[in-house]
Amino acid sequence: MLWQPNKDFIQHSHLHQYLDWLAQNYNLKFQNYHAAWQWSVENIEDFWETVWKFFSVISHSPYKQVLKERKMPGAIWFEGATLNYAENIFHRWDFEEETAIVFSSERHDLVEISWREMRDQVASVAAYLRSIGIQKGDCVAAYLPNIPEATFAFLACASIGAIWSSCSPDFGTNSIVDRFSQIEPKLLFAADGYTYNGKPFDKMEVINELCEKLPTVKHLVLIPYLNPGGLKFGDKPAAEIENRQSRNTKYWNDTFRPTSELSFEAVPFDHPLYVLYSSGTTGIPKAITHSHGGNLLEHLKYLHFHNDVHAGERFFWFSTTGWMMWNFVNASLLAGATIVLYDGSPGYPDLNRLWALAEKGQIAHFGTSAPYLSACLKQGLEPGKKHDLSALRSIGSTGSPLPPDAYEYVYEKIKNDVWLSSMAGGTDVCTAWVGGNPLGPVWLGELQCRCLGAAIEAWDEAGQPVQNEVGELVVTKPMPSMPVFFWGDKNQERYLASYFDTYPGVWRHGDWIKITEHDGIIIFGRSDATLNRQGVRIGTAEIYRAMDKIPEIKDSLIVNVELEGGGDYMPLFVLLQVGKKLDEELKTTINKTLRSEYSPRHVPDEIIECPDIPYTISGKKMEAPVKKILMGKPLDKAANLDSMRNPDSLRFFVKFKKQG
Repeated sequence: MLWQPNKDFIQHSHLHQYLDWLAQNYNLKFQNYHAAWQWSVENIEDFWETVWKFFSVISHSPYKQVLKERKMPGAIWFEGATLNYAENIFHRWDFEEETAIVFSSERHDLVEISWREMRDQVASVAAYLRSIGIQKGDCVAAYLPNIPEATFAFLACASIGAIWSSCSPDFGTNSIVDRFSQIEPKLLFAADGYTYNGKPFDKMEVINELCEKLPTVKHLVLIPYLNPGGLKFGDKPAAEIENRQSRNTKYWNDTFRPTSELSFEAVPFDHPLYVLYSSGTTGIPKAITHSHGGNLLEHLKYLHFHNDVHAGERFFWFSTTGWMMWNFVNASLLAGATIVLYDGSPGYPDLNRLWALAEKGQIAHFGTSAPYLSACLKQGLEPGKKHDLSALRSIGSTGSPLPPDAYEYVYEKIKNDVWLSSMAGGTDVCTAWVGGNPLGPVWLGELQCRCLGAAIEAWDEAGQPVQNEVGELVVTKPMPSMPVFFWGDKNQERYLASYFDTYPGVWRHGDWIKITEHDGIIIFGRSDATLNRQGVRIGTAEIYRAMDKIPEIKDSLIVNVELEGGGDYMPLFVLLQVGKKLDEELKTTINKTLRSEYSPRHVPDEIIECPDIPYTISGKKMEAPVKKILMGKPLDKAANLDSMRNPDSLRFFVKFKKQG
């Protein structure tokens, strides 16, 4: 046990207050969190109705029933209700001069924006959208860095019932077209460029290409972010851009309407709020469509009960506009939080950058990725000594499994009384299935709990639930924030194939998990990247946890390739720290570590040094494409390079395969 909440922490928590409210209003009393979770998944209609009532959801018409048909897919939630996601932000909180947004970047010091200023900006953009004919049900796309204008534009779209979709400017042109062309947006918000690792990246050429390849875009709103003082974007004057394109081009400031009042379009509960995308590593990304009502209830639940975010607290998660965590950060406005936005590299000029932001920005909830915490550990950073982190209440981690030594690092080198609230979920639900519990302890290497309303089980190969054994993560009952559909998905073919092809009517998420004796969760990696070693299933996360303990190794990737005749080949690819060599001594250390930490089956057949580890733009290791390459598939069939952060990294594996 690394941490446990004290009495004040528990009593101040939203979750404690909710459980007390249930006892007073419904005579529901639970011995512990697990009993409350059990009730919430056995009585999902009652649970979600209490969430609606506890948070006094603002709606324009009542619902007829909580859940029509308890099935997946096909569940219909809160039929008849009309509401608006943005309205439940602005009408729940009226702080006026309190800070709504803190923004910083590689080129900008902290900027604070008040709730009044944010409301005025959102009202202005909404009025502009209405003035050019954008209305309920129309799609709006954004090609923007993580800047306040992106939040303003998203909330403006939500307020009028338009459908939002965004990509970050590190996406390649074809990758963006693969995504946005599916939803046929009428308007594009775009920034002229961005800065990363101290270098400027002009994106006007990409914007011009997008306007040519997205014929439905009739309006372009340009934000002079890279060149705020000039009239030129890249090498082309703005007038030339407007003349070249058969659409209306405006600067962001030209859309401003200072006298606009913010109003809200009431939409059905299942009306699309935004479209997120799968990584698209091996094909066209799935356009995952989320609803106003489903995300409203889920975000109210998770951010209050499982993140324990309070009004006025500063909430940060390192993200880009192309990852669901950007949507999740904006969702903390539902709790009256101040959102903290950062645009740039987390490692520029060094890895202390985000900890310095936590100090200066007085961040209460600091969210990051497991690789970032592991990188800080390996570099020997001591943020707790170097920075004043007295405001910090919780550290969140997601994106990939957090190794146990990173848990220890948080408490030894960052803050010994911080609540480590690791979470796991996905773009598919724009939230987490498993995550934080402010009422219970943090155990080494474990996520604290299955979230309220999330009927999570670990299933064995026979489709039976297991405890203290590794199994498939499945969801046995519907949740409101499950996608309403995939855009353009005829007869739900892709939807069914994505989640329900293994267990009809039961959501298979694609992760190996173990539910522990503490009712905590350990994640062992993606089940579609399973290492089937001599008939025994090995999660890739086990290998990576062991590698994280070896200081010479910066990163690693492992696959297991099935061979003709029933054999297999399991190579481990390692990216070394600068100045280190893969000699026999290091190979011996790697093998001994895997054997002692896990088993002889975890020892690879070969250890190979590689110049880079392939990642998707959203930060997922690409084991499956590497495996396909090693099995002989051509590069263009194995992966979609436009969906990658570092596409050149795969060329090493192509060459490795050719060399036999």
